[in-house]
Amino acid sequence: MNKKAMYTKVSERHEPTTHKIKNCCCAFISGGTLAVLAQLVFVMFNENLGMPKDESVSAVVILVIAITALFTGLGVYDKAAKICGAGLFIPISGFANALTSCALESKNEGLIFGIGSNMFKLAGSVITYGIVSAYILGFVRYFIGV
Repeated sequence: MNKKAMYTKVSERHEPTTHKIKNCCCAFISGGTLAVLAQLVFVMFNENLGMPKDESVSAVVILVIAITALFTGLGVYDKAAKICGAGLFIPISGFANALTSCALESKNEGLIFGIGSNMFKLAGSVITYGIVSAYILGFVRYFIGV
């Protein structure tokens, strides 16, 4: 048996087991809970405060981003994300966490070369591919009329 095959065999034995069903359930429950809470806040803004629907949606998105940034700064979001998994990372809260954590990591390098240069390190690809895919889908929709 060569060294590479031995290494592969040993590394497979020591690989941590993944609990896919448990992870999926946690992500589903936490993502659903986040969506229900956001919907409740939307209803409160819309019906109780009399905000129009468009403004209520914007206010909820801003509130979710602000709370995520605050919880990231306090170190609470990362602990919750370890438990909840994709249920917290997939929505807009994951994007806000990526921006905030990069900004916090590079704050000691200054505003320009630290925060300004590194803030979009993780989120840059999301923004780039989001813009490219929106352009392509807009082009398809315009010319095909889907």
